Amino acid sequence: MGQAYSAGLAVNESTILRKERILPLKGKVLVTKGTKVKGEDVIAETLLPGKVLPFNLANKLGVTPSQLEKYIKIKAGDKITKKTILAENAGFLGLGIFRSEVHSPIEGEVENISAVTGQVLLREPRIPVQVKAFMDGIVTKVLPDEGVVIENKSAYIQGIFGIGDETIGEIKVLVETPDEELDAGKIDESCKGKIIVAGSFIPYHVIDSAIKHGAIAIITGGIDDQDIKKLLGYDIGVAITGHENIGLTIICTEGFGKITMAKKTFDLLKKYDGHKASVHGHTQIRAGVIRPEIIIPLDFEEDELISKEAALPVLEIGTLIRIIRQPHFGSIARVTALPEELTKVESETLVRVLEAEFEDGTRLMLPRANVEVIET
Repeated sequence: MGQAYSAGLAVNESTILRKERILPLKGKVLVTKGTKVKGEDVIAETLLPGKVLPFNLANKLGVTPSQLEKYIKIKAGDKITKKTILAENAGFLGLGIFRSEVHSPIEGEVENISAVTGQVLLREPRIPVQVKAFMDGIVTKVLPDEGVVIENKSAYIQGIFGIGDETIGEIKVLVETPDEELDAGKIDESCKGKIIVAGSFIPYHVIDSAIKHGAIAIITGGIDDQDIKKLLGYDIGVAITGHENIGLTIICTEGFGKITMAKKTFDLLKKYDGHKASVHGHTQIRAGVIRPEIIIPLDFEEDELISKEAALPVLEIGTLIRIIRQPHFGSIARVTALPEELTKVESETLVRVLEAEFEDGTRLMLPRANVEVIET
């Protein structure tokens, strides 16, 4: 076999991006086709249902469920506050003796009333949700009640692993070379609101300093997995990342440990030092691969936005690859052979493999599913 196809990490100086920005449930789209948007702009909004609270109203009033209907003051769909009387007992002979009333414990609305159990379901206020554009661009398609498609031209980098949600800020390169380890002394008040770029590694105490000084994101070649555990308070495992609340977003471009950032990646970030970028740490390594992204918007004309099918990265002799499984996770190698026959691996499964040569000259046979192409 002369070549094959594999997933790859993109590092592009200029590419056309197309992003869907969708609400979690139907709502209102606030922009129209052709609108130029900034990453910070809200493009759609909706209201999520509030939490439901079961409330035993009959018990609180001191009556049986079958009696509740005589005393209840609300109906399904009513808006309520903590001053709202849900049910009222006028007392002995209606004279106010032993009179009692039950107020709502929450603000919101009445979801349901049961004459069988004497319970009412109260729903807390709806939760407003807004979806932002995330990247500067043009709305090229509106999905009614759901969201939009935004396109732009950007310098674009994918990371191998990340944590933390979407954020937007200015790139600030704090190292001179891609193999430099970021020193805590370079973190100061000028990093507030910035996406700071390290080189080969960023240790825990430097991450902590970046958080304290208000940095919104860190881009680094490598990171210690134990530092991630220390930051989060738990092992990340194989779960989808990207919604961790640690004070900033972290994107690793190479892997775990001290790994020199790829020269092309570092040079691109250095070129756009001081420019606005949109980043996120969303990662899923397994089925339905999701990668952290660094998007640096570029000037463009509307006629440049011609959506094309992305070509699959080619896996062939000489292709530069990155290992995405242990024990060589994050290591860089070059393909030296692509055997056609299936090979039995440790799990006793027959898979297609490749031969890869590492920088030190070592050669190993690896399952093709354990690597991804580094696009050049």
